[in-house]
Amino acid sequence: MERIVRISNKSGIHVRPAAQIAETSNKFQANVVFIKDGIEVNAKSIMELLTLAAGEGTKITIKAEGADEAKALDALEALVNSKFSED
Repeated sequence: MERIVRISNKSGIHVRPAAQIAETSNKFQANVVFIKDGIEVNAKSIMELLTLAAGEGTKITIKAEGADEAKALDALEALVNSKFSED
């Protein structure tokens, strides 16, 4: 399963949002990846998420595979749409 989201907080995915994404992803058994411009990174790794350099307005594909993939996608989509509680 996958979903496309848009990063809407002003600072994009920096350290704090990356930590929130990794923390949320690690709550689920599903393998979760974030994909930007064909680059796929493990969403459970803060360091890998930071390599995306995803600024405001960037479209990200979130892909999850596993028993709780739908719940993982719901949680991550809600997190991104919340602007990581920043703006």
